[in-house]
Amino acid sequence: MWIGTLFALVAGLVWGLVFIAPVLLPEYPPALLSFGRYMAFGLIALPLGWLDRANLRQLTRSDWREATQLALVGNLLYYCFLATAIQLAGAPLPTVIIGTLPVVIALSANGRNAWRDGKLPWQRLLPSLGLILGGIALVNRAELALLADRGGFDLSHYGLGALLAACGVVCWTWYPIRNADWLRAHPDRNPRTWATAQGLVTLPLAAIGYIGFGLWNGFRADAFPMPFGPRPEAFVITMFAIGLLASWVGTLCWNEASQRLPTAIVGQLIVFETLAALAYALALRGVLPPPGTLIGAALLVAGVLWALQGGGLRPAAEAEPMAH
Repeated sequence: MWIGTLFALVAGLVWGLVFIAPVLLPEYPPALLSFGRYMAFGLIALPLGWLDRANLRQLTRSDWREATQLALVGNLLYYCFLATAIQLAGAPLPTVIIGTLPVVIALSANGRNAWRDGKLPWQRLLPSLGLILGGIALVNRAELALLADRGGFDLSHYGLGALLAACGVVCWTWYPIRNADWLRAHPDRNPRTWATAQGLVTLPLAAIGYIGFGLWNGFRADAFPMPFGPRPEAFVITMFAIGLLASWVGTLCWNEASQRLPTAIVGQLIVFETLAALAYALALRGVLPPPGTLIGAALLVAGVLWALQGGGLRPAAEAEPMAH
């Protein structure tokens, strides 16, 4: 339990970096940020794949199809939705919406595979979910108030940003559940190999997207400077940094956590990403968090600790077996 939690914590710390990349590179189109990040992820995965080629050969054609689906939905689509939402509506609103993932995933996953993961009775699950949801609301209240004080809202951009962030929630509710299903069904497989496999299949998808964006961009009157934009060094360094840390290291650590913890529990641990994103945003501004933010963060931590107590979680052996 605690080793799995530690892996989830590290994943959250590095995943928090993806929320600040669109802020650091505001002039870059969200699609280019998504394709650039995952091209970097794929390029990083190439030498890792060569070193891990013996384990990669054990993956079947079905496994590679699954890795491709996970890469497309959980990587490219999710981050494109998120980056676009942040640039349209600012960081606070998408953070609020994406921050509901711990609750949405836990609600979607609990009891889904009771024969394998056990089942946390709802009366035990709801208190931790309530604490996490309340903490997310408090953590982002100050952010939303600050955004409102600044004025200049474009309601259409704000609404579209909210819609795209909700699409990101759908993508990243499907991804960890589907990814955990594969990992729990293959306990003999190395989570590092599965992270590398997803990076390898992401590379051609991201390359096609990058080239397609470049071709489409060439027909625009206000064409974006390709291939690396107006700040090529900053773009390349940022893409490789989050490609290595947020994509490969984050996926590896999340795979390790998913192989050790029930999906309903590990889903709640995505709250670490919300806390990390908030901390990084405050650090960039050079300000201390207001009292409401501190109270909200305390509620988030309390919700995680409550969930990790696992009260009422039945071992898989005691749960009703799945009909075959």
